[in-house]
Amino acid sequence: MGSIKLDNVSKSFGEASVIPSLDLDITSGEFVVFVGPSGCGKSTLLRLIAGLEDVSGGRIIIDGEDVTENAPAARGLAMVFQSYALYPHMSVRNNIAFPLKMAGMDKAEIARKVNEAARVLNLTDYLERKPRQLSGGQRQRVAIGRAIVRQPLAFLFDEPLSNLDAALRVNMRLEISELHQQLKTTMIYVTHDQVEAMTMADKIVVLNKGNIEQVGSPLELYRSPRNLFVAGFIGSPRMNFITGQTAAHYGAHTIGVRPEHIDVSLGQGTWSGRVTIAEHLGSDTFVHVNVDGIGSVGARVSGDFAVSHGDRVSLTPQEGRTHLFNSEGLRIQVLPSMMEKFQQA
Repeated sequence: MGSIKLDNVSKSFGEASVIPSLDLDITSGEFVVFVGPSGCGKSTLLRLIAGLEDVSGGRIIIDGEDVTENAPAARGLAMVFQSYALYPHMSVRNNIAFPLKMAGMDKAEIARKVNEAARVLNLTDYLERKPRQLSGGQRQRVAIGRAIVRQPLAFLFDEPLSNLDAALRVNMRLEISELHQQLKTTMIYVTHDQVEAMTMADKIVVLNKGNIEQVGSPLELYRSPRNLFVAGFIGSPRMNFITGQTAAHYGAHTIGVRPEHIDVSLGQGTWSGRVTIAEHLGSDTFVHVNVDGIGSVGARVSGDFAVSHGDRVSLTPQEGRTHLFNSEGLRIQVLPSMMEKFQQA
């Protein structure tokens, strides 16, 4: 239960096309993340699925039923917003119970569902508190609890962690992922943070200007990005892109190398340059190097690497880890025979 299919779905506001026609299949029980820069259409797409926006064309199908014309309440979905939207005068218990009371559910059944949701979300000790007495992370858990008690076919999360500080974001990421493992319910999660996408998703949908650039597992997108946009958006730190004579050597318009796939040494290497910035983080060192004839290249070294501004270093891309793109920005499929040619050149 909880499969969702978008069939030729589009959305326009007047003459402006926000979501050109697209197709997408979400399997029951999947954790799917919509990711992309601000304004790419990911929240609009989520609102179309929820029924909070009308589609301009196409169909939305949930568990085999066309729900395109159905009201939001009739779609069997539960949405968790960026803002907690809690009632400040109500206790946690009453906030979670509110949708069930509105549905006229029996009091004993409401109590059972609320207590079970509180147990799953570690909110049992806070049921009699008001929202103002909770931390940001606890308030977001209350909002999720209000969704859980409805036992929806799917959960829709619209950037739910944006209002939290960095430490709470990490904790809530883990809690939502654990919740998915417990409930086994379909979840669609919208974020602009590719780290959230990589760490939480079964499947990532990368959006750009309303278009789906690529769909796949986190590692599929990391290892085999379809184009320059996906390659540059997925992965942190960002992939290095190099053009000109160096790229031509590989038979490409642009080559991409991730910072973690570049070996840095004080001896000989493929490229040579001077360190402009060295970021020492303890577990890793991020080295930014002005490479002769290429420009700025970032590399990631495991552990503490003793270099500083002005030091001369060598960089060597790891074998088989270079991504090739043509003049249109599309990935070039590299055959073993082609790689041998590049290595011999």
